[in-house]
Amino acid sequence: MNRRDRLYALMERLRDGQLHTAEAMAQDLGVSVRTIYRDMETLAASGIPVEGARGYGYTARAAVTLPPLNLTEDELEALHFALAALGASSVEQSTAARSLATKIEAVLPEDTGPRPAPFGFATDAFAQAARGFAHMPAIRGAIRARQKLRISIDGALHDIRPLHIDYWGRVWTCIAWDETSGDFLTFALDRIETLTALPGLFVDEAGKGLSDWRARNPGR
Repeated sequence: MNRRDRLYALMERLRDGQLHTAEAMAQDLGVSVRTIYRDMETLAASGIPVEGARGYGYTARAAVTLPPLNLTEDELEALHFALAALGASSVEQSTAARSLATKIEAVLPEDTGPRPAPFGFATDAFAQAARGFAHMPAIRGAIRARQKLRISIDGALHDIRPLHIDYWGRVWTCIAWDETSGDFLTFALDRIETLTALPGLFVDEAGKGLSDWRARNPGR
């Protein structure tokens, strides 16, 4: 498993809100405890709301509230989309986007956890997260129409039923039923290499829907 995939795996694990020790995560992923410590620092620097410390354990929480506004997931996604897109454009727009991000950060509620990285900008292994923006319209349309998709990830083809786009920790992911493997598949949108709409539509089937995924992943 490469470093980026390991960070995504750690991020997915921390999302359950439970406490995970570095030792347990290191054993499951086949790396050293020191590597997990470094990964936790990277996740925190990338805006993942990591809480915990060495020798204690780690967990994460995600807030989508800006006082005095309560943002929907779609509104929050649009905000990050705009900031990240501007941040990757001209120098003038990038400067303005980062200034706006700083102002947004300034009005976030105080808490006991670590402060996230500036809004809309990821670092290190998540720096390419904005690449997934190009696929959002097609995936959202497929979710609404119940359109099957064929995607390529790391050179492997997957025929999927897209179920939900999830935004967490400044990374966009998709929850899908993977007909190729016969199981659920959760992947970051920036990992998609190619995407093609398939002619077949899908209908609700027991064990293959979003509610089934949530039943298997309580707290997510």
